[in-house]
Parts: sequence; C-alpha cells; structure tokens
Amino acid sequence: MHFADFLAGSVGGACGVAVGYPLDTVKVRIQTQRQFTGIWHCIVTTVKREGVHGFFKGMALPITTISMTSSVVFGTYRNCLQCLARFRGISAANTKLNVFLSGLVAGVAQISVMSPGDIVKVRLQCQTESERSGLKPKYSGPIHCLLSIARDKGASGLYRGALPLAFRDGPSFTTYVLIYSTLCSQLTPAGQKEPEWTVVLLAGGLAGTAGWSVGTPMDVIKARLQMDGVRGERRYRGFVHCVTETIRNEGLGIFFRNLGINCLRAFPVNMVVFAMYEVSVRILRSASVDRLS
Repeated sequence: MHFADFLAGSVGGACGVAVGYPLDTVKVRIQTQRQFTGIWHCIVTTVKREGVHGFFKGMALPITTISMTSSVVFGTYRNCLQCLARFRGISAANTKLNVFLSGLVAGVAQISVMSPGDIVKVRLQCQTESERSGLKPKYSGPIHCLLSIARDKGASGLYRGALPLAFRDGPSFTTYVLIYSTLCSQLTPAGQKEPEWTVVLLAGGLAGTAGWSVGTPMDVIKARLQMDGVRGERRYRGFVHCVTETIRNEGLGIFFRNLGINCLRAFPVNMVVFAMYEVSVRILRSASVDRLS
C-alpha cells in the first residue's frame, strides 16, 4: 500500500485551500444568493460589509477536512491503480482505463469525509451578517456551525447535498487525473522517470480547470441543497426537485454561471496542489528508500 500518497495528498490539499478560499467564497455566494449580480459586485459588497475577513469565513475547518479528504482521494487513487495493475497482470505504464476507474472510485470515496466539512464551509461563507453590519451571525464559528447542524438535523443533516457532491466529484476527479496523467506522459521526454516542475504546474492547472468544467453544474445543486432552509422554509424536497426547480425558474444557463470563476480559481489552486503533492511524495518515497537501503 502506498502510504506516501495519503500524506502527500493531505499536504497538497491544505495548500490548495489556502490559495483558493477567497474565490471559493465568492463562488458560493453567487450560487446561493441572488443579491449578487456578478463576481465584481460580490467582491465589492463583501469588502464593504465585512472587510477582507469576509472572504475567509469558515476556513479553519476546511483546512482540516480538505487535508483529510485529499489524503483519502489521492491515497485511494494511487492504491486503486496498484490493485488494478496487479489484477490485470500489467507491469507497464497505467492504462487510461485504469486511471479512469481509479479516479472514479477515489472521487466518490472522499464524500464520506468531505460532506460534513463542506456543508459547514458553505453555510459560513454565505453568512453575510457581521458586527460591522450590526446583525448577529447565526453561527459563531466552524465548530458551532457543525454542532448546530448535528443538533437540529441529526447526523444526516451533515450529509445534505452529498448526492450531488458525489455526482460532482466522481466525474470531475476522473477528468482531473486523466488530464494530469496524460499531459505529464506526453510532455515528459522518453526515458525520464519524473516530469519537470514546469510540466507538473501546467498539467495541474489545466487538470483542475477541466475537472471544474465537468463539476460546475452539480456544484450549483450541491450548494443550494446545503443552504436550503437556513433562512426560512425549505424550497426543495430533494435532489431531483432542486434540479427541476432550478431549470424551471432560471434555465440551464444557471448551471454554468460560475464556470468562469471556478476555472479562474482552479488553475492556480491545482498548480499548488499537484506541486506540493509531487514534492511531498518524492521526499517521502526517497526517505523510505534510504531507510531500506
């Protein structure tokens, strides 16, 4: 089992959160609150009402949970690749089918760890009340939000939006690793074991952009289900009802309203994620080899 990939994934995920969180907050607010007419309007309004701190609401818990989630997703992906190669009796480079299946399994596997932290993140990001505005926020912080949801809705409340999250991350992570592995393979000269760092950065950024292009429609539904009922009566009975009501009221275009900001955020975030993952995994594997030799 490749334990180095679990640890390296954790480091990469934490660094990615720190880089991308401000734009993630803007994205979530635009998806769930109709008061914002666009990216710039959301940024200006947030600074005016809440200050720069408003972009970092609820970041403490995601740093922890995304570290665990990235550990699960990268570790699962790498170990699935290993298992499939052994099952198929292939010792050469991984096939595209192996990468596809491993990415799909890893993308869905992370949901059990990701969902509770994600709903807390979304609710705190959408909490626009602040001392500056004179309104008392509903949640005082990540832990208070987590405990409040669990108390009011039970453990199942922490997994509201888990189905669209799975529909988002299964296909998007599959796309993510397929693009990354293909670009690294194509841009690395024959005979060279590891890709150059410029290749890692470029492939990581493009893979992240492609993954979010696939995942953006389900991200809209996920965020709406997670925020449903927070400011009044529930509007949606479930996943299918949310999809049909969203299309009926706002058209298909709403699913791609935030594609631009997702791609803008995804490129630098995933450059960092893959760079830190590769650095960490190479150090850990080198240390393991040195210890055994």
